[in-house]
Amino acid sequence: MKTKKLFAIFALVIISTIAYAQKGTIRGTVFDGSTGETLVGVSVVVKDTYIGTATDLDGKFALNVEPGTYDLQLSFISFQPLTVEGVEVKADDVTVLNNLELNESTVELKDVVVTARAIRNTEAALQTMKKKSSVMLDGISAAKIELIGDGTAVEAAKRVTGVTVEEGKYVYVRGLGDRYSKTTLNNLDIPGLDPDRNSLQMDIFPTNIIDNMVVSKNFTADLPADFTGGLMNVTTKDFPDRKRISVSVSTSYNPQSNLNSDFLTYDGGDTDFLGFDDGTRALPSNIPSANSLLPTPSNASNINNFVNSFSPTLGAKAATSFLNYSAGISMGNQIDLNPDSEKAPKLGYIFSFSYKSEYDYDDEVVFGDYKKVIDDSDPELIYSTLRNGAVGEKNVLIGVLGGLAYKTNYNKIRLTAMHLQNGASTAGQFNIDNNGDAIGQSGYTAPSDRLQYNQRSLTNVFLNGTHVFDDAGWELDWRVSPTFSISDDPDIRKIAFTENSGGEYEFLAGAAGYPSRTWRELSEINNSAKIDLTKDYTVRGEGAKLKVGVSHNYKTRDYEITKMGYQLTERVVFEQADPSLFLRPENIYDGQNGYIYMIPESSESNAYEANVNNLGFYVSNEFYALSKLKTIVGLRVENYVMRHTGQSQNGTRVLDNDKVLDSFDFFPTISFIYELKEDQNLRASFSRTIARPSFKEMSFAQIIDPISNSIFNGGLYEVDEWDGNLKETYINNFDFRWEKFWERGQNISASVFYKDFTDPIELVRITKAKASTEYQPRNVGEGELMGVEFEFSKNLDLISPSLKNFNINGNITLTQSEVTMTDAEYESRKEYEKEGQSIDKTRNMAGQSPYVINAGISYNNIESGLSTGLFYNVKGETLSIVGGDVFPDFYTSPFHSLNFSLNKKFGEEKRTKIDFKVSNILGQSREYFFKSYEAKDQLGELRNPGRSFSIGLSYKF
Repeated sequence: MKTKKLFAIFALVIISTIAYAQKGTIRGTVFDGSTGETLVGVSVVVKDTYIGTATDLDGKFALNVEPGTYDLQLSFISFQPLTVEGVEVKADDVTVLNNLELNESTVELKDVVVTARAIRNTEAALQTMKKKSSVMLDGISAAKIELIGDGTAVEAAKRVTGVTVEEGKYVYVRGLGDRYSKTTLNNLDIPGLDPDRNSLQMDIFPTNIIDNMVVSKNFTADLPADFTGGLMNVTTKDFPDRKRISVSVSTSYNPQSNLNSDFLTYDGGDTDFLGFDDGTRALPSNIPSANSLLPTPSNASNINNFVNSFSPTLGAKAATSFLNYSAGISMGNQIDLNPDSEKAPKLGYIFSFSYKSEYDYDDEVVFGDYKKVIDDSDPELIYSTLRNGAVGEKNVLIGVLGGLAYKTNYNKIRLTAMHLQNGASTAGQFNIDNNGDAIGQSGYTAPSDRLQYNQRSLTNVFLNGTHVFDDAGWELDWRVSPTFSISDDPDIRKIAFTENSGGEYEFLAGAAGYPSRTWRELSEINNSAKIDLTKDYTVRGEGAKLKVGVSHNYKTRDYEITKMGYQLTERVVFEQADPSLFLRPENIYDGQNGYIYMIPESSESNAYEANVNNLGFYVSNEFYALSKLKTIVGLRVENYVMRHTGQSQNGTRVLDNDKVLDSFDFFPTISFIYELKEDQNLRASFSRTIARPSFKEMSFAQIIDPISNSIFNGGLYEVDEWDGNLKETYINNFDFRWEKFWERGQNISASVFYKDFTDPIELVRITKAKASTEYQPRNVGEGELMGVEFEFSKNLDLISPSLKNFNINGNITLTQSEVTMTDAEYESRKEYEKEGQSIDKTRNMAGQSPYVINAGISYNNIESGLSTGLFYNVKGETLSIVGGDVFPDFYTSPFHSLNFSLNKKFGEEKRTKIDFKVSNILGQSREYFFKSYEAKDQLGELRNPGRSFSIGLSYKF
């Protein structure tokens, strides 16, 4: 009897499960049509039934119904009711209604009726948010990214007005460089794989995990104060609208870099393909003392064992490179845990994995260094050192992201974890030509080899909670995000053979020097946390919003460098400049024979520890001062303390966790938005922001680039007229903007902006270092910048209805910048003033482009699944490194980037997609020049990325 009862219960469970599985789901998001914000508590009912629910704190709802076609009725107090007709539901499938807008009611409530197809406007919510936002912003939504078919975040960022993408990965805004641009992830600081940049590498994020990307072009109190040009925030998805599993593969071919038998490389470790070294390049854990490595018979065993503990490979070799390739998989879904519960709990999950392997080869690389001649009547520049050669690089990038989110109607908790692993193996061969006629040069020629491996990893955990107190009108949002990052250069190898007068080769300290090996280790911990509290209320019947919050950011970095230099007990001459001849076993000192030994050459000034504590508090109030004049007033306060442990290069200044920056700053902001019409705004704002030195800049360290041989010196290093007192830059920002919006994401705007800089930081050539290429970050005086910006995005249906799927967009930014030099810089320039030249005490700002042009034309056809576009970008000639004395200024030349993309979706549900892209269609090279009064521009750096063709295939299950 009991068995029969158990069987009956089991059968009922199975039947109910089958019945439930045969149902379909309707999911959607409801927005306030006047503000673009989601609405909480909207009643959503299936017409003529008792089936209904309410939107949660994200404005989302879910209804489980039998297969069929339904009408939905949406209602909310003080808003016009909305009826959505013809919603088709299939068994075991999800029907998504992306953007449902409720508009504020008039005196007489009217029921608005739309069809399900009509409300699938992919950009509606973002367009409304741009129009009603308290900041000047632009962005791109997940829906539009999916429509266009961009594979990575950097590709999508190119479509945001005012954005420039540098080196294929870094996002800059309005032509301002990295120092004045900032990227955040889920509204929190996160360091990229390059810990010395504000900008995050955007090519590491697949677009299928992105909810939206938004660029704020002016500061408000709830944002971090350390940006000026713009802040891009990337928001990752937490609750996918439907179950999705997506896989993708792609390959690309660059005739210059791929399938090239001359590609330069060297033997590494067995795990290089995973983006990290397996220990092949590791420094021994126990390094003998310098005394035990000196060439004496008693030390012979130590020397022989130590030298032989390293790889004997010091030179690059040629090998055939493979095609570039990448692969990825992502999945996500949300599960209704108890659909009949009033709390409607849901569980969402996402997972993404990506792998990318790329080759880069350039056999026409140039690094040059030029100086002015002493003769005042001769304006031409003379080279001091030229390096011409080839560089090969293999780059591997692995990304893993996983997340869980739990949500009820008024509470949400989400947890996301991400790990990025990057390994780059670089081999270069150069011919060095040092000019003895230039100031400070000895004059020599030398063939050289450079080998480097850089491994970087980033692990980020993001925990976020949002809680809505509906009756009280309060919302609480808290976020915590620790990040652990590592950047190591194990075993950088350099060897250069100085050619003597007899055509033979040797090692000379006064010329190309002796072979060396260097290990650099950098580890950093970044922990960001913030709490935001928002209160919605009314002023004279108009909506208002009060926001208060507190944030804390803690960073700590540990940097260490170890250098081993090869020494010779006697003069040795080689007939060939072949690195494989150097470390032969018979050449290593053994007490009687051989001549090679190694000794540590590390400098304590190149190692440092540093940490930052940044505590912030803000209050902001948004209200209508007049019926059409929205006013946003805010104040942010930040207490920023940076501490440093290290010592100067001469050892006279030693810091032990000493404060090197200590500021308590107020950052006021006020913005006015006058609503000229429903679709037009006139904006004006003032704000005060800051740009702070990085850990590397606020150090004594000397860091040598192993490829170009240039040397970075930390800002604490006292040299020339510089006192080692590097300070923050304070910026006053004034912005004015007129903007007009149309449907389907179309808009036009015109802006004027002015920025005043106090103590701007720029890279300056160290004039004392006549024999080497050295530069340093310094405060350079007072600066100002003014500019205009014009943006547009318009469908071509204004010409003909047949062109409705074509869109043309672009933006042009024109700026004029000026820096008033310090007395030291002005005098150093005057000392080498040429005949007929009159040096002013002002010049252009470093890092600021005089113009930026972004333009694109695209075709998107939803029905056919075809999307294609041609996109162009260029920045004007930009001062990169400030000269002085005998050193001319160093400029970046314009790089005309023209790229083409095409993707086609196939199948009834458009689940299969093929992508085709052509990058750098014009075959442009990246060029940097030295410029001086009436002198011919001289090439300082030349890199040719080549033209690449890629094809990819993806499928969504």
